[in-house]
Amino acid sequence: MTLLRVLLPLIFLVSFAGLSAAQDTSGDASVLQPGQQSLEDIMARQRGEDVPFGAELPLPLEGNPPPAESHLGPLGGASDADLWREIRADALPDARASNRGPAAKVLMQDGGMWWLSFRHGPLLTYGSLLLGVTVVLMAIFYLIRGRIRIEHGRAGITIERFKFIERFGHWLIASSFILLAITGLVSLAGRKLLIPLFGHEAFSTFAIAGKWIHNNVSWAFMLGLVMVFVMWIVHNLPDRTDINWILKGGGIFGKGHPPAKKFNAGQKLIFWAVIILGTSISVSGISLLFPFELTMFEPTLALLNDMGVPQLLGLGTIDATLTPQEEMQYAQLWHAVISFVLMAVIIAHIYIGTLGMEGAFEAMGSGDVDLEWAREHHSIWADEVVAKQGKPASGTQPAE
Repeated sequence: MTLLRVLLPLIFLVSFAGLSAAQDTSGDASVLQPGQQSLEDIMARQRGEDVPFGAELPLPLEGNPPPAESHLGPLGGASDADLWREIRADALPDARASNRGPAAKVLMQDGGMWWLSFRHGPLLTYGSLLLGVTVVLMAIFYLIRGRIRIEHGRAGITIERFKFIERFGHWLIASSFILLAITGLVSLAGRKLLIPLFGHEAFSTFAIAGKWIHNNVSWAFMLGLVMVFVMWIVHNLPDRTDINWILKGGGIFGKGHPPAKKFNAGQKLIFWAVIILGTSISVSGISLLFPFELTMFEPTLALLNDMGVPQLLGLGTIDATLTPQEEMQYAQLWHAVISFVLMAVIIAHIYIGTLGMEGAFEAMGSGDVDLEWAREHHSIWADEVVAKQGKPASGTQPAE
Protein backbone atom coordinates (compact mmCIF):
# COMPACT_ATOMS: atom_id res chain seq x y z
CA MET A 1 0.00 0.00 0.00
CA THR A 2 2.87 2.27 0.86
CA LEU A 3 4.55 1.42 -2.45
CA LEU A 4 1.35 2.28 -4.35
CA ARG A 5 1.19 5.69 -2.67
CA VAL A 6 4.73 6.43 -3.89
CA LEU A 7 4.26 5.14 -7.47
CA LEU A 8 0.99 6.96 -8.24
CA PRO A 9 2.45 10.49 -7.91
CA LEU A 10 5.50 9.46 -9.96
CA ILE A 11 3.30 8.05 -12.74
CA PHE A 12 1.22 11.27 -12.77
CA LEU A 13 4.30 13.52 -12.99
CA VAL A 14 5.85 11.50 -15.83
CA SER A 15 2.55 11.50 -17.80
CA PHE A 16 2.07 15.26 -17.33
CA ALA A 17 5.64 15.99 -18.50
CA GLY A 18 5.14 13.84 -21.62
CA LEU A 19 1.86 15.55 -22.48
CA SER A 20 3.45 19.00 -22.13
CA ALA A 21 6.33 18.01 -24.39
CA ALA A 22 3.90 16.72 -27.03
CA GLN A 23 1.90 19.93 -26.95
CA ASP A 24 5.04 22.05 -27.33
CA THR A 25 6.13 20.07 -30.37
CA SER A 26 2.76 20.14 -32.17
CA GLY A 27 2.23 23.85 -31.47
CA ASP A 28 5.67 24.94 -32.67
CA ALA A 29 5.01 27.30 -35.64
CA SER A 30 8.51 26.59 -36.94
CA VAL A 31 7.59 22.95 -37.64
CA LEU A 32 5.27 23.30 -40.66
CA GLN A 33 3.81 20.67 -42.88
CA PRO A 34 3.80 21.29 -46.66
CA GLY A 35 0.92 23.57 -47.64
CA GLN A 36 0.67 25.23 -44.22
CA GLN A 37 1.15 28.91 -43.39
CA SER A 38 2.92 30.26 -40.37
CA LEU A 39 1.53 32.91 -38.11
CA GLU A 40 4.29 35.19 -39.41
CA ASP A 41 2.99 34.69 -42.97
CA ILE A 42 -0.50 35.71 -41.93
CA MET A 43 0.71 38.78 -40.05
CA ALA A 44 2.98 39.78 -42.95
CA ARG A 45 0.05 39.61 -45.38
CA GLN A 46 -2.01 41.82 -43.09
CA ARG A 47 0.84 44.36 -43.21
CA GLY A 48 0.55 44.38 -47.01
CA GLU A 49 3.61 42.25 -47.79
CA ASP A 50 3.59 39.91 -50.78
CA VAL A 51 3.04 36.48 -49.23
CA PRO A 52 1.41 33.63 -51.23
CA PHE A 53 -2.14 32.67 -50.29
CA GLY A 54 -3.04 29.19 -49.24
CA ALA A 55 -4.42 28.26 -52.65
CA GLU A 56 -1.06 29.15 -54.20
CA LEU A 57 1.03 27.08 -51.78
CA PRO A 58 2.04 23.47 -52.58
CA LEU A 59 -0.46 20.85 -51.50
CA PRO A 60 0.40 18.64 -48.49
CA LEU A 61 2.23 15.47 -49.37
CA GLU A 62 -0.04 12.44 -49.66
CA GLY A 63 -0.16 10.54 -46.40
CA ASN A 64 1.22 13.49 -44.44
CA PRO A 65 -1.68 15.98 -43.99
CA PRO A 66 -1.50 18.90 -41.58
CA PRO A 67 -2.64 18.01 -38.06
CA ALA A 68 -6.37 18.41 -37.51
CA GLU A 69 -5.86 20.69 -34.51
CA SER A 70 -3.71 23.12 -36.55
CA HIS A 71 -5.26 26.48 -37.49
CA LEU A 72 -2.41 27.78 -39.64
CA GLY A 73 -3.08 25.80 -42.80
CA PRO A 74 -4.56 27.46 -45.92
CA LEU A 75 -8.04 26.75 -44.54
CA GLY A 76 -7.17 25.33 -41.14
CA GLY A 77 -6.72 21.62 -40.69
CA ALA A 78 -9.32 20.84 -43.37
CA SER A 79 -7.63 22.74 -46.21
CA ASP A 80 -8.61 21.86 -49.76
CA ALA A 81 -6.72 24.13 -52.16
CA ASP A 82 -8.05 22.33 -55.24
CA LEU A 83 -11.62 23.04 -54.18
CA TRP A 84 -10.93 26.75 -53.82
CA ARG A 85 -9.11 26.85 -57.14
CA GLU A 86 -12.27 25.46 -58.76
CA ILE A 87 -14.42 27.97 -56.89
CA ARG A 88 -12.16 30.80 -58.05
CA ALA A 89 -12.39 29.55 -61.64
CA ASP A 90 -16.17 29.07 -61.33
CA ALA A 91 -15.67 25.43 -62.32
CA LEU A 92 -18.27 23.87 -60.03
CA PRO A 93 -21.36 23.37 -62.22
CA ASP A 94 -23.12 21.33 -59.51
CA ALA A 95 -22.62 23.90 -56.78
CA ARG A 96 -25.77 25.13 -55.08
CA ALA A 97 -26.47 28.24 -53.02
CA SER A 98 -29.16 28.89 -50.46
CA ASN A 99 -29.71 32.44 -51.72
CA ARG A 100 -31.15 33.34 -55.11
CA GLY A 101 -29.99 35.67 -57.85
CA PRO A 102 -27.74 35.82 -60.91
CA ALA A 103 -24.59 36.09 -58.78
CA ALA A 104 -25.57 33.72 -55.97
CA LYS A 105 -22.97 31.02 -56.64
CA VAL A 106 -20.01 33.31 -57.31
CA LEU A 107 -17.83 33.25 -54.19
CA MET A 108 -14.60 34.51 -55.73
CA GLN A 109 -14.20 36.79 -58.75
CA ASP A 110 -10.79 37.81 -60.07
CA GLY A 111 -12.24 40.84 -61.89
CA GLY A 112 -13.01 42.37 -58.53
CA MET A 113 -9.31 42.92 -57.87
CA TRP A 114 -8.87 44.87 -61.13
CA TRP A 115 -11.94 46.97 -60.28
CA LEU A 116 -10.68 47.64 -56.76
CA SER A 117 -7.22 48.62 -57.97
CA PHE A 118 -8.62 51.02 -60.58
CA ARG A 119 -11.10 52.49 -58.09
CA HIS A 120 -8.44 53.26 -55.47
CA GLY A 121 -5.74 54.13 -58.00
CA PRO A 122 -6.30 55.91 -61.33
CA LEU A 123 -9.95 56.82 -60.65
CA LEU A 124 -9.27 58.63 -57.39
CA THR A 125 -5.96 60.09 -58.57
CA TYR A 126 -7.07 61.53 -61.90
CA GLY A 127 -10.53 62.48 -60.63
CA SER A 128 -9.01 64.53 -57.81
CA LEU A 129 -6.52 66.02 -60.27
CA LEU A 130 -9.36 67.11 -62.58
CA LEU A 131 -11.17 68.92 -59.76
CA GLY A 132 -7.96 70.52 -58.52
CA VAL A 133 -6.95 71.75 -61.97
CA THR A 134 -10.43 73.21 -62.51
CA VAL A 135 -10.25 75.20 -59.27
CA VAL A 136 -6.73 76.44 -60.09
CA LEU A 137 -7.77 77.52 -63.61
CA MET A 138 -10.74 79.43 -62.21
CA ALA A 139 -8.44 81.17 -59.72
CA ILE A 140 -5.94 82.09 -62.45
CA PHE A 141 -8.74 83.39 -64.68
CA TYR A 142 -10.04 85.54 -61.84
CA LEU A 143 -6.58 86.98 -61.16
CA ILE A 144 -6.11 87.83 -64.85
CA ARG A 145 -9.61 88.89 -65.90
CA GLY A 146 -11.10 89.92 -62.60
CA ARG A 147 -14.83 90.11 -62.10
CA ILE A 148 -16.87 90.82 -65.24
CA ARG A 149 -18.58 94.09 -64.40
CA ILE A 150 -21.67 95.76 -65.86
CA GLU A 151 -19.82 98.08 -68.25
CA HIS A 152 -22.26 100.97 -68.26
CA GLY A 153 -23.43 100.64 -64.68
CA ARG A 154 -26.81 99.51 -63.46
CA ALA A 155 -29.89 100.89 -65.17
CA GLY A 156 -31.93 100.95 -61.98
CA ILE A 157 -34.65 98.92 -63.69
CA THR A 158 -35.18 95.19 -63.25
CA ILE A 159 -36.93 92.68 -65.48
CA GLU A 160 -38.00 89.14 -64.65
CA ARG A 161 -35.57 86.55 -65.91
CA PHE A 162 -36.71 83.33 -64.20
CA LYS A 163 -40.02 82.43 -62.63
CA PHE A 164 -40.22 80.72 -59.24
CA ILE A 165 -40.76 77.25 -60.73
CA GLU A 166 -37.68 77.68 -62.92
CA ARG A 167 -35.56 78.71 -59.95
CA PHE A 168 -36.96 75.82 -57.92
CA GLY A 169 -35.90 73.31 -60.59
CA HIS A 170 -32.43 74.88 -60.80
CA TRP A 171 -31.85 74.87 -57.04
CA LEU A 172 -33.24 71.34 -56.75
CA ILE A 173 -30.51 70.16 -59.10
CA ALA A 174 -27.83 72.34 -57.50
CA SER A 175 -28.49 71.42 -53.85
CA SER A 176 -29.00 67.72 -54.52
CA PHE A 177 -25.90 67.50 -56.71
CA ILE A 178 -23.74 69.11 -54.01
CA LEU A 179 -24.96 66.55 -51.47
CA LEU A 180 -24.43 63.72 -53.95
CA ALA A 181 -20.92 64.93 -54.77
CA ILE A 182 -19.88 65.16 -51.12
CA THR A 183 -21.33 61.80 -50.10
CA GLY A 184 -19.99 60.17 -53.27
CA LEU A 185 -16.48 61.41 -52.55
CA VAL A 186 -16.77 60.12 -48.98
CA SER A 187 -17.76 56.71 -50.31
CA LEU A 188 -14.87 56.70 -52.78
CA ALA A 189 -12.05 58.22 -50.72
CA GLY A 190 -13.31 58.17 -47.13
CA ARG A 191 -11.38 55.11 -46.01
CA LYS A 192 -8.11 56.61 -47.16
CA LEU A 193 -8.65 60.21 -46.05
CA LEU A 194 -11.19 60.28 -43.21
CA ILE A 195 -10.39 57.18 -41.15
CA PRO A 196 -6.90 58.51 -40.25
CA LEU A 197 -8.49 61.80 -39.15
CA PHE A 198 -11.61 60.66 -37.27
CA GLY A 199 -11.11 56.96 -36.61
CA HIS A 200 -13.12 53.93 -37.69
CA GLU A 201 -16.20 54.43 -35.49
CA ALA A 202 -16.78 58.07 -36.41
CA PHE A 203 -16.20 57.33 -40.10
CA SER A 204 -18.60 54.37 -39.95
CA THR A 205 -21.41 56.59 -38.64
CA PHE A 206 -20.67 59.27 -41.22
CA ALA A 207 -20.42 56.75 -44.07
CA ILE A 208 -23.73 55.06 -43.20
CA ALA A 209 -25.49 58.43 -43.08
CA GLY A 210 -23.79 59.45 -46.34
CA LYS A 211 -24.95 56.30 -48.08
CA TRP A 212 -28.54 56.92 -47.00
CA ILE A 213 -28.37 60.53 -48.20
CA HIS A 214 -26.77 59.54 -51.51
CA ASN A 215 -29.35 56.87 -52.29
CA ASN A 216 -32.38 59.01 -51.47
CA VAL A 217 -31.31 62.49 -52.61
CA SER A 218 -30.57 60.99 -56.03
CA TRP A 219 -34.31 60.99 -56.78
CA ALA A 220 -34.47 64.76 -56.17
CA PHE A 221 -31.59 65.23 -58.62
CA MET A 222 -33.38 63.22 -61.28
CA LEU A 223 -36.61 65.15 -60.73
CA GLY A 224 -34.69 68.42 -61.16
CA LEU A 225 -33.22 67.16 -64.42
CA VAL A 226 -36.67 66.44 -65.81
CA MET A 227 -37.97 69.84 -64.70
CA VAL A 228 -35.23 71.98 -66.26
CA PHE A 229 -35.23 69.88 -69.42
CA VAL A 230 -38.94 70.43 -69.96
CA MET A 231 -38.81 74.13 -69.06
CA TRP A 232 -35.62 75.14 -70.90
CA ILE A 233 -35.17 72.81 -73.83
CA VAL A 234 -36.83 75.26 -76.23
CA HIS A 235 -34.40 78.02 -75.18
CA ASN A 236 -31.30 75.82 -75.50
CA LEU A 237 -31.60 74.61 -79.06
CA PRO A 238 -28.59 75.76 -81.14
CA ASP A 239 -29.02 78.68 -83.56
CA ARG A 240 -26.80 80.97 -85.64
CA THR A 241 -26.35 83.51 -82.82
CA ASP A 242 -24.34 80.86 -80.95
CA ILE A 243 -21.68 80.80 -83.67
CA ASN A 244 -21.11 84.53 -83.40
CA TRP A 245 -21.04 84.30 -79.60
CA ILE A 246 -18.39 81.58 -79.66
CA LEU A 247 -16.25 83.39 -82.25
CA LYS A 248 -16.19 86.48 -80.03
CA GLY A 249 -15.51 84.47 -76.88
CA GLY A 250 -18.74 85.61 -75.31
CA GLY A 251 -17.23 88.97 -74.51
CA ILE A 252 -15.32 87.38 -71.64
CA PHE A 253 -11.87 88.28 -72.93
CA GLY A 254 -12.60 91.84 -74.00
CA LYS A 255 -15.13 94.63 -73.88
CA GLY A 256 -18.54 94.35 -75.47
CA HIS A 257 -20.78 91.31 -75.55
CA PRO A 258 -22.17 89.58 -78.64
CA PRO A 259 -25.99 89.45 -78.99
CA ALA A 260 -27.66 86.47 -77.34
CA LYS A 261 -31.13 85.18 -76.62
CA LYS A 262 -32.33 84.01 -73.18
CA PHE A 263 -29.43 81.55 -73.03
CA ASN A 264 -26.12 82.25 -74.76
CA ALA A 265 -23.87 79.56 -76.25
CA GLY A 266 -21.89 79.13 -73.02
CA GLN A 267 -25.04 78.55 -71.00
CA LYS A 268 -26.33 76.14 -73.63
CA LEU A 269 -23.16 74.10 -73.29
CA ILE A 270 -23.66 73.97 -69.52
CA PHE A 271 -27.31 72.99 -70.01
CA TRP A 272 -26.54 70.10 -72.33
CA ALA A 273 -23.61 68.95 -70.21
CA VAL A 274 -25.87 68.79 -67.15
CA ILE A 275 -28.66 67.03 -69.03
CA ILE A 276 -26.49 64.47 -70.85
CA LEU A 277 -23.99 63.76 -68.07
CA GLY A 278 -26.68 63.95 -65.39
CA THR A 279 -28.85 61.45 -67.25
CA SER A 280 -25.91 59.10 -67.69
CA ILE A 281 -25.10 59.35 -63.98
CA SER A 282 -28.75 58.75 -63.12
CA VAL A 283 -29.06 55.61 -65.27
CA SER A 284 -25.87 54.08 -63.87
CA GLY A 285 -26.99 55.08 -60.37
CA ILE A 286 -30.33 53.29 -60.81
CA SER A 287 -28.38 50.24 -61.96
CA LEU A 288 -26.40 50.37 -58.69
CA LEU A 289 -29.51 50.96 -56.57
CA PHE A 290 -31.11 47.84 -58.05
CA PRO A 291 -28.20 45.41 -58.61
CA PHE A 292 -28.37 42.96 -61.51
CA GLU A 293 -31.74 44.37 -62.65
CA LEU A 294 -30.51 46.81 -65.31
CA THR A 295 -27.95 45.56 -67.84
CA MET A 296 -26.23 48.43 -69.65
CA PHE A 297 -22.69 47.60 -70.66
CA GLU A 298 -23.04 44.21 -72.32
CA PRO A 299 -25.54 45.44 -74.97
CA THR A 300 -23.54 48.67 -75.36
CA LEU A 301 -20.31 46.80 -76.03
CA ALA A 302 -22.10 44.47 -78.43
CA LEU A 303 -23.52 47.48 -80.29
CA LEU A 304 -20.07 49.08 -80.52
CA ASN A 305 -18.70 45.84 -81.96
CA ASP A 306 -21.49 45.74 -84.53
CA MET A 307 -20.76 49.34 -85.51
CA GLY A 308 -17.05 48.56 -85.85
CA VAL A 309 -15.94 51.28 -83.45
CA PRO A 310 -13.33 49.19 -81.56
CA GLN A 311 -11.95 47.86 -84.84
CA LEU A 312 -11.69 51.40 -86.19
CA LEU A 313 -9.61 52.35 -83.15
CA GLY A 314 -7.37 49.32 -83.59
CA LEU A 315 -8.68 47.56 -80.47
CA GLY A 316 -10.16 44.56 -82.24
CA THR A 317 -13.42 43.02 -81.15
CA ILE A 318 -14.25 43.74 -77.51
CA ASP A 319 -15.44 40.88 -75.33
CA ALA A 320 -19.08 41.82 -74.78
CA THR A 321 -19.92 38.89 -72.49
CA LEU A 322 -20.03 40.22 -68.94
CA THR A 323 -20.89 38.52 -65.68
CA PRO A 324 -23.41 40.20 -63.35
CA GLN A 325 -20.55 41.33 -61.10
CA GLU A 326 -18.69 42.87 -64.04
CA GLU A 327 -21.83 44.79 -65.00
CA MET A 328 -21.96 46.30 -61.52
CA GLN A 329 -18.24 47.08 -61.53
CA TYR A 330 -18.40 48.88 -64.87
CA ALA A 331 -21.54 50.73 -63.73
CA GLN A 332 -19.80 51.95 -60.58
CA LEU A 333 -16.70 53.10 -62.46
CA TRP A 334 -18.78 54.84 -65.13
CA HIS A 335 -20.90 56.47 -62.43
CA ALA A 336 -17.80 57.85 -60.73
CA VAL A 337 -15.94 58.96 -63.88
CA ILE A 338 -18.90 60.90 -65.31
CA SER A 339 -19.58 62.39 -61.88
CA PHE A 340 -16.04 63.78 -61.73
CA VAL A 341 -16.51 65.38 -65.16
CA LEU A 342 -19.84 66.92 -64.15
CA MET A 343 -18.34 68.19 -60.89
CA ALA A 344 -15.68 70.05 -62.87
CA VAL A 345 -18.37 71.57 -65.13
CA ILE A 346 -20.43 72.65 -62.11
CA ILE A 347 -17.40 74.24 -60.42
CA ALA A 348 -16.90 76.45 -63.50
CA HIS A 349 -20.64 77.22 -63.61
CA ILE A 350 -20.68 78.21 -59.92
CA TYR A 351 -17.70 80.52 -60.46
CA ILE A 352 -19.32 82.37 -63.38
CA GLY A 353 -22.67 82.62 -61.61
CA THR A 354 -21.25 84.08 -58.39
CA LEU A 355 -17.76 85.55 -58.13
CA GLY A 356 -17.00 85.72 -61.84
CA MET A 357 -19.80 88.00 -63.09
CA GLU A 358 -21.56 90.94 -61.53
CA GLY A 359 -25.35 90.63 -61.50
CA ALA A 360 -25.43 86.99 -62.60
CA PHE A 361 -26.48 85.50 -59.24
CA GLU A 362 -29.56 87.73 -59.09
CA ALA A 363 -31.08 85.73 -61.94
CA MET A 364 -31.34 82.66 -59.72
CA GLY A 365 -31.61 84.59 -56.48
CA SER A 366 -34.60 86.90 -56.78
CA GLY A 367 -35.38 85.97 -60.38
CA ASP A 368 -35.07 89.61 -61.53
CA VAL A 369 -31.99 91.10 -63.22
CA ASP A 370 -30.89 94.64 -63.96
CA LEU A 371 -31.95 95.80 -67.40
CA GLU A 372 -28.44 96.96 -68.33
CA TRP A 373 -26.99 93.58 -67.35
CA ALA A 374 -29.64 91.89 -69.51
CA ARG A 375 -28.84 94.15 -72.48
CA GLU A 376 -25.12 93.48 -72.23
CA HIS A 377 -25.31 89.69 -71.90
CA HIS A 378 -28.67 88.78 -73.51
CA SER A 379 -29.57 91.74 -75.71
CA ILE A 380 -31.98 89.89 -78.02
CA TRP A 381 -33.93 88.46 -75.09
CA ALA A 382 -33.87 91.79 -73.21
CA ASP A 383 -35.35 93.66 -76.17
CA GLU A 384 -38.12 91.06 -76.46
CA VAL A 385 -38.98 91.40 -72.77
CA VAL A 386 -38.98 95.21 -72.92
CA ALA A 387 -41.24 95.17 -75.97
CA LYS A 388 -43.59 92.72 -74.32
CA GLN A 389 -43.72 94.26 -70.85
CA GLY A 390 -43.44 97.86 -71.92
CA LYS A 391 -40.42 98.65 -69.73
CA PRO A 392 -38.97 102.16 -70.24
CA ALA A 393 -35.69 102.42 -72.11
CA SER A 394 -33.99 104.53 -69.43
CA GLY A 395 -33.67 104.24 -65.70
CA THR A 396 -36.87 106.07 -64.75
CA GLN A 397 -38.20 103.20 -62.63
CA PRO A 398 -36.41 102.25 -59.42
CA ALA A 399 -35.01 98.73 -59.08
CA GLU A 400 -37.12 96.30 -57.10
